[in-house]
Amino acid sequence: MASNLINKYIWIVDTIGRYGSISRQLLSDLWQESEFGNGSPMPRRTFYGYRTAIAETLGIYIEFNKSTYEYYIGLKGEDNKRLQWLLDSMSISGMLSDAADLSGRIVLENVPSARDFLPTVIEAMRQNHRLQFSYKSYNRVNYRNGVVINPYFVKIFRQVWYVIGYNVADKKIKTYALDRMKDLVVQDTEFKMPPRFDAADFFADCYGITTSEAPAKRVILKVEPTQAKYFRALPLHPSQQEVIHDNYSVFSYTLRNTFDLRERLLSHGSAVEVLEPKELRTQIVSELKKALETYGTKK
Repeated sequence: MASNLINKYIWIVDTIGRYGSISRQLLSDLWQESEFGNGSPMPRRTFYGYRTAIAETLGIYIEFNKSTYEYYIGLKGEDNKRLQWLLDSMSISGMLSDAADLSGRIVLENVPSARDFLPTVIEAMRQNHRLQFSYKSYNRVNYRNGVVINPYFVKIFRQVWYVIGYNVADKKIKTYALDRMKDLVVQDTEFKMPPRFDAADFFADCYGITTSEAPAKRVILKVEPTQAKYFRALPLHPSQQEVIHDNYSVFSYTLRNTFDLRERLLSHGSAVEVLEPKELRTQIVSELKKALETYGTKK
């Protein structure tokens, strides 16, 4: 029942959002034709009830324009990107809940870190409480105990959830993979988010979850036609631009030279060539030579 209500809320918000602004009569007519209306219009009282519930449950406010007698989404300081994220996430969640009878035919990626620690991390973020845990990075043999951070935000990358926060002892922002943690606890100590801190800006010039102190540079790639289709469908980075030639495309970005970026470029093999910057091209060539040497020693 609760899931069905959420789906109704999502339908209302999504419909108003797509129209920009809409009269209650048109919304009622569309509702009548939808799967939720069952051929019946939406009563005025029902709409007002849903409108209140949407504000309380989703934090999305449906405002009324007295000059046009139409309703629109009042973002209350939230941008369209965040609103779309909320709608997409809840829509997927609702679809999967309703498709339980098809569980054997819906294959999802395994993300163990989400099950183990993500709820705890999110709860700490919600309360602005510090996290304490033991952590073992891939370049260490033993766990480092007693790591304490102010959890700023979380990000998923390649099936792993990460928490990015201020390390109290080291006095710097660091990134931690949830699947490399143990003994995670929420402390009673509260913290304050830095003023004007923007999670999206933290990785704005980066691909993936790794950062670099080096400045962002113009990255230019020569991509063969088939691979270029994938780049268009799923851009490597928001700064992506493309110039199409007869037998290839040139993609350009503004990015920092990071480990994740180099790994991604190497994964495309001969389909992608780094043209600029020179240091990134040199690093890619060096890694490819090492790979050839490794295979060359095999008999």
